Amino acid sequence: MPALPAPARPLRVFQILWVIGFLIGTTTHTADLIFGGLDVYGGFPPGVRLFWVSLTILDPVTVVLIILRRRSGIVLGSAVIVADIAVNWTVFLTIGGLSVFGIANQSLFAVIIAVTARPLWIWFGRSSTRGRGDVDGTA
Repeated sequence: MPALPAPARPLRVFQILWVIGFLIGTTTHTADLIFGGLDVYGGFPPGVRLFWVSLTILDPVTVVLIILRRRSGIVLGSAVIVADIAVNWTVFLTIGGLSVFGIANQSLFAVIIAVTARPLWIWFGRSSTRGRGDVDGTA
């Protein structure tokens, strides 16, 4: 892999942070399902349970899109983290059963997403036209 120009290095770090964060979510929800079965979130309302199970798909899709530098990954990742924060904070404050450590780390990750989304959007936009010609084969 060729060396990145100096201005792109922080952007690569942002990209890696997104990938790591969503891989943690993927791992967490996948492990929950593997070890706890489909009723792993049985003590929570059905909508919350469905949402948490859906993250088993949404988180890795986000990872793939971010690795491929697709703007759709930024949109999906932002929507997922906002929804996840809203659901988890609501559960934490009303029902309980979630750790302060998890809520705090997820909130920090949401801040990282919010701060880095725009620079990644610009960077990903530049990559979307690189290496592609027009329909007629001209660049």
